Amino acid sequence: MPKLKLDAQTCLLATCDPSKKKLDLWDTQISGFVLEVRPSGGKTYYLRYQDSRGRQKQLKIGGYHDISLDQARKAAKRLRSEVVLGGDPLADKEILKAVPTYATLAEQHLAHAKGYQRSWESIEGLLRVHLVPRWGKLRLDEIRPQDIAQWLAQKAAEGLAPASVEKIRVTFGRSFELARQWGMPGVAANPVRSVPRPRFDNARSKFLTREQAGRLLEAAGQSLNPQLKSILQLLLLTGARVSELLNAEWRHVDLDRRAWHIPITKTGKSRYVPLSQAAVDVLTSLHRFDGCPYVLPNPETRAPFVSIKHAWHTARREAGLRDLRIHDLRHSAASFMINGGVDLYAVGRILGHADHKSTMRYAHLANETLMRAVEAGAAGMNG
Repeated sequence: MPKLKLDAQTCLLATCDPSKKKLDLWDTQISGFVLEVRPSGGKTYYLRYQDSRGRQKQLKIGGYHDISLDQARKAAKRLRSEVVLGGDPLADKEILKAVPTYATLAEQHLAHAKGYQRSWESIEGLLRVHLVPRWGKLRLDEIRPQDIAQWLAQKAAEGLAPASVEKIRVTFGRSFELARQWGMPGVAANPVRSVPRPRFDNARSKFLTREQAGRLLEAAGQSLNPQLKSILQLLLLTGARVSELLNAEWRHVDLDRRAWHIPITKTGKSRYVPLSQAAVDVLTSLHRFDGCPYVLPNPETRAPFVSIKHAWHTARREAGLRDLRIHDLRHSAASFMINGGVDLYAVGRILGHADHKSTMRYAHLANETLMRAVEAGAAGMNG
């Protein structure tokens, strides 16, 4: 192993005997700095060193034709300083190589969601449509908060609803939280945590009047979906979520006790929904399919409806309620209860709200009910 001061002339003229695999020219000035010469004529600068555990390592600095000797010498000197101070530049390089791309993390995020969440399809859509196309090719340590904030702002500027932008932000943040839990390299911190949650009012609610509800149910009765009218009736009578009703099973419905048990809800907790006589009447009128456990199945498949969007859009259009969302039926159910004198606490219990904040959106309805009560009292006193 010849040792000499590597200079431009030596490196240029260095050749390797064809009978040997390689020729190493060691520099006398920087310990471990070597030029490897191969019989093919290829030449490469390396730094060879022992790590803190005494293992021999070799770190490629660059090819002879790619960098100059001066550049290679400066790099070797810097790397050698790291080694002397207890570092391991090759290990650091391997760690960087081990940092996965966001596409890899997204794949694992989705697999995790499928195992733990009932509504994983929405996560799959957010990952596929928004997150992976923009961030999939980047390694996790290359994703910066300022870039995320700018991208989300652009999404909003393009007309995406604020609530949709927030769902993207939350899903992106969840990806990095999982990466931290799993100890993925390159995730020292969650970059999404530094991106502020945009302020917006997502509590837009439409409350049906009795007349509007009647028009909607009449239109639903003309639907090609024979179950649509019963579905909408029960949504208005129970305040249940659409997914809860479409997946309801007869074994959870007790008509005698007038109670419907929902074993799994959005909040992760089960709840009992009291059934009014009107709701019991609707349930009693339903056709029961032999061997089918579901209350309102698709008559053709005998399984829960995958979607009722087409029938719903047709019915609301025929009823002249084009801007009505199906979730507004839940709000309308709350409205009818409160206008009937039911207090907010009871309404929250029936709807299965996790905290009082969700129920407080109906506080103005309660105030209107109370106002009617005091006006009626005043009229009675003055009458």
